[in-house]
Amino acid sequence: MVQRQLDTPAPDSGRTVLTGARLALPSGVVEDGRLAVEGRTIAPPAGGGGTVWDLAGHWVVPGFVDMHVHGGGGASFSAGSPEEALRVIATHRRHGTTTMAASTVTGDLEDLARQAAVLAELVEQGDLAGIHFEGPFIAPGRCGAHEPALLREPDPADVRKLLGAARGTARMVTLAPERPGGLESVRLLAESGVIAAIGHTDATYDATRAAIDAGATVATHLFNAMPALHHREPGPIAALLADERITVELINDGVHLHSAVLRLAFDRAGADRVAFITDAMGAAGNGDGRYPLGGMEVEVREGVARLVEGGSIAGSTLTLDTAFRRAVTVDRLPVPEVVRALSATPARLLGCYDRVGSLEPGKDADLVVLDEGFSVAGVMRRGEWLITPSVVGRQGG
Repeated sequence: MVQRQLDTPAPDSGRTVLTGARLALPSGVVEDGRLAVEGRTIAPPAGGGGTVWDLAGHWVVPGFVDMHVHGGGGASFSAGSPEEALRVIATHRRHGTTTMAASTVTGDLEDLARQAAVLAELVEQGDLAGIHFEGPFIAPGRCGAHEPALLREPDPADVRKLLGAARGTARMVTLAPERPGGLESVRLLAESGVIAAIGHTDATYDATRAAIDAGATVATHLFNAMPALHHREPGPIAALLADERITVELINDGVHLHSAVLRLAFDRAGADRVAFITDAMGAAGNGDGRYPLGGMEVEVREGVARLVEGGSIAGSTLTLDTAFRRAVTVDRLPVPEVVRALSATPARLLGCYDRVGSLEPGKDADLVVLDEGFSVAGVMRRGEWLITPSVVGRQGG
């Protein structure tokens, strides 16, 4: 049993009512809305009693869901330490990410299996939504911040080893489908109920199409670590954007993607096919400095993470509240569409939309309160305030 250190007390069975805010509901934005919470779940808004929070001038949106995050708070999921994993989780929760999958980085299979054993227990305890293996089955020419010496072909037998080590908690594997064994591994993952994600790849347009037909459903951080779009050699980007079966990950930090490119991808795919991710490493929420990332060393300057050797971008220092704010204020995307890309769409992919990803009665009371400038003013997870809004609650209502 992993010793839990998040220390969030179980909520009582009382009723909490949030009033006056703009609510981002699946049906659209409701002005001067009313949202009720009983215990750990969202309740029908009718009825009185409980503590009422007047959130006039604020937004209430679903808790963010990050399906691709490596670290934060100076810690990393790849450390194979429950204490570090819990620190990552706590850091991102303070920024509104109430659900996340743990992403690993390339390592040898034995080390990845040890990491998976630790992370699987946190999934089983409800602290994580699953495990995402990013590497080692990726293209050497597109390895980015992954250790080149540890890359390997996507042999289905090796893929099975990682899935077995994860004890049913693996949710996604990123691989380069053009490598030997790639298409077979995509089929294996699809048959196992695990997302096959195309990324860190040199695949051609046709090879990408073949992988999609074999069962791939996600593009890992679209545009990054893959050939650029070319008018005679469209490569993977054109295939991934055009196919309705593919959801594209986008890192909206202003570093990985120009705003015009992000809007182009968002417009082409639509909010139901976009998942905003952080791809965050240990510096997220922790400041500049040097950090380990798998077997590599990363230097963060002014919030930009790059490998010490070679200078490649090495993940991000992004948190999803910043991605939300940038999407609305810089990219000028509509709030309801941003909410879907940050919550509903990744929740569906991770298989937990029945519990999280939208503000609906019966779902977990996971929500974020944002002020008028779209900065976090409050975070609730399973009915418990992790960050309490600086407004006065009153009894009755």
